Amino acid sequence: MSDELENVVEALGVEEEISVSDFGHEAWARARAVRIARYWSGEVAPESRQAEARVVWSASALSVLFVCRQEEPLVVSDAPQFAEKSLGLWDRDVCEIFVAPDAPERYFEFEAAPTGEWLDLAIYWRSEGRETDWLYRSGMEAAARVEAGRVNVAMRIPWSAFGRDAAPRAGERWRANLYRAVGRDPERGYLAWRPTHAPEPSFHVPEKFGWLEFK
Repeated sequence: MSDELENVVEALGVEEEISVSDFGHEAWARARAVRIARYWSGEVAPESRQAEARVVWSASALSVLFVCRQEEPLVVSDAPQFAEKSLGLWDRDVCEIFVAPDAPERYFEFEAAPTGEWLDLAIYWRSEGRETDWLYRSGMEAAARVEAGRVNVAMRIPWSAFGRDAAPRAGERWRANLYRAVGRDPERGYLAWRPTHAPEPSFHVPEKFGWLEFK
């Protein structure tokens, strides 16, 4: 794994399209992993809660794979649904990526759970506070696979989700952050690739985003 405190995620360019459920595709082994090893506060999380993430991109989509240690009972819905976004997904076990193609004050939130449930939101920071577009439709796909001691969560997000007609150019950089939420209250853990250092657990601190670099 790479250093959890670095500030660049390298997205590996691939020519072929990768299915969201293809956890064994060889491109994932070639993509450079980043560690999600600290809580939002910057404190190192127990290894039993840590994760890593890899990002790849193609002509059609941005894809991310989270591989998470799982040594405690899953916190998931008893009745998962997949036809629509699952509001409140953030209250259960979940992996998240926030992506800002332009200014970090306008970003997109994508979540997926160990059940395969998903959530997509568009976020705008204005002078009066945070505004959320609950009706945003990205066209994202999500998949998950639970194994002994490990959870794999994947997302595939088309470029149209970012208001783009085509893929970015190699060398382009966007702002981004990666997160994992795990466990139940009062021992719930909020892990961040780039810690937000908020007064209370929060992922919505765009000025703390790192960089997503398209290779």
